Amino acid sequence: MPLLTRMLNAPLSIDVRRGAVAGLGELLADKRIATEGRVAIAVGPGQGDQIAEHVRPSLSSCDVFHVEGGTVDAAVDLTAKLRAGSYEAVVGIGGGRTIDATKYAATLSGIPMVSVATNLSHDGICSPVASLVHDKGKGSFGVVMPLAMIVDLDYVHAAPARLIRAGIGDVVSNLSAVEDWLLAADECGERVDRMALTVARTAAEALLHQPESIESDRFLTVLAEGLVLSGMAMAFAGDSRPASGGDHEILHAIDHLFPGTANHGELAGIGAAFCFHLRATHLGSGKDRLDDILACLARHGLPRLPGDVGLTVEQFAEAVEYAPRTRPGRYTILEFLGLDQGATLKAVEEYVQAHGG
Repeated sequence: MPLLTRMLNAPLSIDVRRGAVAGLGELLADKRIATEGRVAIAVGPGQGDQIAEHVRPSLSSCDVFHVEGGTVDAAVDLTAKLRAGSYEAVVGIGGGRTIDATKYAATLSGIPMVSVATNLSHDGICSPVASLVHDKGKGSFGVVMPLAMIVDLDYVHAAPARLIRAGIGDVVSNLSAVEDWLLAADECGERVDRMALTVARTAAEALLHQPESIESDRFLTVLAEGLVLSGMAMAFAGDSRPASGGDHEILHAIDHLFPGTANHGELAGIGAAFCFHLRATHLGSGKDRLDDILACLARHGLPRLPGDVGLTVEQFAEAVEYAPRTRPGRYTILEFLGLDQGATLKAVEEYVQAHGG
């Protein structure tokens, strides 16, 4: 008999609303997560401690550990604590760095992880990928995606606005990533998972023309759900392909060459816009999409140009030229064009001249 359906990895529970964190105790009582209720809580700087104290009374047995940054060392340190305590599950509470470190530690410990996001800076809140800093820079590591996730809009509203806006850039960059995936299929015969591609593109489309701002619960809900869908698209595909193309190659190159320039989502948005500029000028397609992305970034106060994040035209061009080295084997518009140093600099200059007004 032919296989008529396929099994897709997805969280057991996704709760996005005001006051959602109050339901964490009930969620952890679900026997599919922790049969005996022995749970660890990992918190980062910011609102993590506050949330941990808020939910502690509702948990029968839990210990709270602090995660010192989004590094491999911090994740390995947390792993040792989780293994020593024989915990059944771990809850990661905080921003993207804390959640990424907790995902990695949970994977190494072989226990499920529940994600409680206090900001919406990137799709790591519900993805099978952890971006962590190590001795040689920053790397992406495959991890098990969260078994459940909570986004309490009360806490998101209290987060720095810049971190919330950054998530917009990360979701919108899906549009560039899926175009790169289709290009790789045409040029290299790469297999495309159309389900994963559809989910990633739908997340971006839902956000692209949203008229409201980050002050709106409705907008934040769409953003949070878009980040979740991006993470699920990666889980469906089995890698980061549906949410990471030339746009992310550029951001990883900037992180490597000019660390501390800007956050993940801000650079993803600029990277996506520039990749569509390359499509418009070299392939004759994508101009309308470029205009949509630039309008979205401007509407939400996100950087659009190298100078907006403190990079010169020459520095950005250097990052674009270096970008393919950050993801060996990944085929994007950057690999397809194969621009040399002079052509890359010219392309960046044209982008800034065309959209710098």
